[in-house]
Amino acid sequence: MPNKSVHTFDVSNVSKIFGQGKNQTVAVDDVTLYVADEEIISIVGGSGCGKSVLAKMMLGLYPQTSGEFLYRGAPITDQRKHWSEVQSVFQDPFSCFNQFFTIRSQLKDAFGILPERLSRGEVEDRVDEALLAVNVTPKDIEGKYPFELSGGQMQRMLLARIFALKPRVLIADEPTSMVDACVRANILDYLMKLKEELKMTIVFITHDIGLAYYVSNRIFIMHEGKMVEMGEPDQIIQDPQSPHTVQLLDDIPDINRQWIKR
Repeated sequence: MPNKSVHTFDVSNVSKIFGQGKNQTVAVDDVTLYVADEEIISIVGGSGCGKSVLAKMMLGLYPQTSGEFLYRGAPITDQRKHWSEVQSVFQDPFSCFNQFFTIRSQLKDAFGILPERLSRGEVEDRVDEALLAVNVTPKDIEGKYPFELSGGQMQRMLLARIFALKPRVLIADEPTSMVDACVRANILDYLMKLKEELKMTIVFITHDIGLAYYVSNRIFIMHEGKMVEMGEPDQIIQDPQSPHTVQLLDDIPDINRQWIKR
């Protein structure tokens, strides 16, 4: 493995176990991988394979049960500092916003996670710039609450928060699974724009190997907590080595097979 100091994440023989004795569940089982700076990787697998648990470990929400989990060469010990650099986008944007506060107020409150203190004017300007970056005119959401927007619009609000905070790393857990094909394409475009403008590292968590092929530098296949295959997209798609990878390929709807260049 290359020098750990150059990596965003270094994960060595990591396991995450919930419960004890007969009731224990091994969610992540002896996983080893690294994520390089400014790389886009996808962790792909079916429901319950452990990919979302691994994502939450990257966010510092779960400590590992065993193994070594490093962010930029050090363990995750200061969660607040970690979140100033590592942010997330989830599949249900409504769960990420409080329904009783306006969207703009919540976008402004998000700056509280940053170590530097911005003036009120700087915060207002950053919020406006972030909204414009996702093609939303600031006045269009003025005084609006989350329940007044559609799912696609709320996904844009999540992305606007990322543009505003400018993190080094984005964990995107099924960010397009609840929207239609048109909105999905727009969200992917915004994520690629984020990657280029902010020089971010992005980790996609998805069940869709077609999506992973489309966006990733490398793909990791998970099944029952284990990493069963990893490699560059063309290698994974054209010469799959694991039966679980083959199953994921078989599950791609015909309408999405245009992404796969066999």
